[in-house]
Amino acid sequence: MKKFKLLAILVVAVAVIVAVVGYFWYQTIFGAPQGRAETEQVIVPLSVSDSNDLIAFLKDKGFIKNEYGFKIAFYKTLGLDVAIGKVSNTICQDCFLPGAYKLSKSMNAWEISRAIKNQPYMKWVILSEGWRKEQMAEELASTLGWSDKEKGDWIEKNTAMDSDHIEGVYFPDTYLIPVDETPSATAERLRKKFEEEFAPYAQDAIKQNVKWTTIIKIASIIQREAGGKDDMPLISGIIWNRLLAGQRLEIDATVQYFVDTRNNYNGDEYVGEDARVNGWWQPPKLADIRTASPYNTYLNSGLPPHPICNPGLEAIKAALNPTQTECFFYLHDSSGNIHCAKTYAEHLANIAKYLK
Repeated sequence: MKKFKLLAILVVAVAVIVAVVGYFWYQTIFGAPQGRAETEQVIVPLSVSDSNDLIAFLKDKGFIKNEYGFKIAFYKTLGLDVAIGKVSNTICQDCFLPGAYKLSKSMNAWEISRAIKNQPYMKWVILSEGWRKEQMAEELASTLGWSDKEKGDWIEKNTAMDSDHIEGVYFPDTYLIPVDETPSATAERLRKKFEEEFAPYAQDAIKQNVKWTTIIKIASIIQREAGGKDDMPLISGIIWNRLLAGQRLEIDATVQYFVDTRNNYNGDEYVGEDARVNGWWQPPKLADIRTASPYNTYLNSGLPPHPICNPGLEAIKAALNPTQTECFFYLHDSSGNIHCAKTYAEHLANIAKYLK
């Protein structure tokens, strides 16, 4: 009996030791970095592009106790079939989204993994310079999960407050936007960003006795026509020369704008991607150039009714600070280099030299 009791005690003692060791091992590998901590907003930047980047980021911010343990928890939570022995050498791309998460240092590796799997409550959206608002709507709808109606309302209602806010005032930038933000609030967010960025240049426009809307119209054309920011001041100078001389602008980008509108809409209702003909900003055909439209600067003098895209700051600066030039014409060669001419005859010579 004594031997049996001693054996039983020994077994219990070993079990307790194993349990204690196992508990501390588990806490070391998967446990939370802190016992108690408040929930925080954690913004995962766009530069964090794979699982190793994410783990290093979370470790640096103090949300991970053990990198190896978190990898196991993260991959298992995602349902990835990765052998435990190969976890260290596995890199997972496109298995999470950069953005804003609500995390706490009192969450263990499994809880952090589940929070990340559920996706961020704020997502990064990149809106490029030179996009028209419909292109922005596509990106916003795709990233934030808008319905077709929400996307249509953003185009036809939320960004159509008045004639000065139809286009050109939805600032191209990288935004961190809550997924539950309404389209109208997102439109307001982009307008406020424009007002913030444009404020210093608005004073320059006033000093030059030029309407701010005129500057944005010109900047939008510059943005679409330039091969890069170095071209912008020269193109601006040529646009201003034509305007001041009463000469038609004859710019392809304005034709592209109304052709895109015609090809991607059905009356006042936004049709969507299925109705695409050739996509946005396709080179105009001769028939397009001969088509009547308020935006056709081959047929109409002056600027179009409103901007044709949403320009960046470099284009806005160029509109306000044009290069002083005697040129009235320009073209880009096959390498993207710009060549200007004073007369139409010189322009034809440039066409023969650089484009044929």
